[in-house]
Amino acid sequence: MDLTVLLILTIGVFIGFYVQTVIGFAGSLVALPILLLGMQLQDAIAYISIFYLFSSAFLITKEWKNIDKKIILKLAITSVIGVILGIALLTFSKPIILKKGLGVFILLYVAYALYGKKKIKLTKGGVISFGVIAGFFSGLFSTGGPLYVICIENSVKDIKALRATMIGVLGLVTLTRVPALAVSGILKFSHLEMTLLVFPVFLFAQFLGKRTFIKINEAAFKKLLMALLCISGFILMV
Repeated sequence: MDLTVLLILTIGVFIGFYVQTVIGFAGSLVALPILLLGMQLQDAIAYISIFYLFSSAFLITKEWKNIDKKIILKLAITSVIGVILGIALLTFSKPIILKKGLGVFILLYVAYALYGKKKIKLTKGGVISFGVIAGFFSGLFSTGGPLYVICIENSVKDIKALRATMIGVLGLVTLTRVPALAVSGILKFSHLEMTLLVFPVFLFAQFLGKRTFIKINEAAFKKLLMALLCISGFILMV
């Protein structure tokens, strides 16, 4: 067992899924750059996908009553198509190119979050298109969350319902992604063994994130998150 990889996985999972539990998405955007310090992109995606499965199961049971099921049904088919396309590209593309692409994606998201003056308004066709694109990035980098936010914001205004519906959509995507990764050969039994060692840390991140969500200063937390994402984006690009 590589202790360095175990330490990096522990840190990445804790920070990423703490953020994921607090705001309902962005766990992969935070965790991936950390994991890539000690492992290949395909391995990082495999680990994140396993923990997303656990996280989704935990959070969906807690937030079921607040989830907008109509939106999830609307995004289901397009998301599955996008996930399959993303995993196909992940399987056959060069990791260094994908890492730089991830860095660009993160920086574009930060720029939109900080400087976007207007929320994007989507038609029915636009929601379908964004569903495919979000599924694609979910399959490729496990980072479709920001695009799903754009889709869901068009229909859901209440912050609790928005967070809960994001959790539900990402749960659906994860149920598609994990079997697809296994079939493609990216997800291996060795990933499951390492996951068991880090699982107590993952549970603590969920607990702490839930406590933080109750008391959170949302504006300050988002500023800190944007700063961390910006740094990670630049690191991946260079």
